[in-house]
Amino acid sequence: MKLFDLHCDTILRLYGEGGQLSENNYHIDLSKMKEGDSLAQFFAMFVDLDKTKTPFKTCNEMIDVFEQEIDKNRNIINQGFGVKDIKEDKITGIITIEEGGVLEGKLENLDHFYDRGVRSITLTWNYENEIGYPNCKAPFVDKGLKPFGLEVVKRMNDLGMLVDVSHLSDGGFWDCIKHSEYPIIASHSNARALCDVSRNLTDEMILALKDNGGVMGMNFCSYFLDKSKVSKVDDIVKHIKYIDDLAGIDVIAIGTDFDGIGGELEIADMSMMRKLVDALKTEGYNDEQLEKVFYKNALRVMSQVK
Repeated sequence: MKLFDLHCDTILRLYGEGGQLSENNYHIDLSKMKEGDSLAQFFAMFVDLDKTKTPFKTCNEMIDVFEQEIDKNRNIINQGFGVKDIKEDKITGIITIEEGGVLEGKLENLDHFYDRGVRSITLTWNYENEIGYPNCKAPFVDKGLKPFGLEVVKRMNDLGMLVDVSHLSDGGFWDCIKHSEYPIIASHSNARALCDVSRNLTDEMILALKDNGGVMGMNFCSYFLDKSKVSKVDDIVKHIKYIDDLAGIDVIAIGTDFDGIGGELEIADMSMMRKLVDALKTEGYNDEQLEKVFYKNALRVMSQVK
């Protein structure tokens, strides 16, 4: 089953800890991706604002690492700038950003990152920034996008970049639904009704995302599945079934959060994605439904913004 994964932090690990994309001890490398039948991968440039005084510069350095790894492995992976670049004979890596604070409050920096190949931005991480507020702090829950955030959403629409609301406050989510002209994504968020953490989406949000034409990527982190210490395949299946029953199969995608999550994982790395395919087949999902979840829904949304 081909896979289009909407979120991983592998470049952060290569940038901070070293290693090669071709083969490493992380959740994702090219060998594991081939075994997991990867079609396309969103590689997030995650910048922790608390650990750098130059987020714009740091993000560019991470993109440098991504480009270097692509150059070294062009026989296996290419950089994608749109759906037209995704081909079945080679893995496609697409740059995203996790933390809109790397823009440092300047729209020209958004254009700069688009020119470097960024095609989606998670508007906030766990800190307030010039765009808006995170969903991890109670006082921020209902706060919406700031004026600069509204400008960013409009400019992302104009450029053809996916607006990503994972980590964003509930109020910010609703502002994105209201103001984005194109479908949005929650690249690595699950169902809050099954696991009551703010990083997950409420039923109302999931239904709004369905009406918006967007998708949410199932996050493999145990804390967002059932708050336990083990990420279990059965729990991922429970979230998929719940969201499917609530809003339909077209809103569901995969956003593993590989290399950004710890703990014990039954799907220990990208090479083991077959475990989820088999579990969903056992639950009665057919190939058409599985193709939507694993890659076609993500392809559809990406094709609609550009």
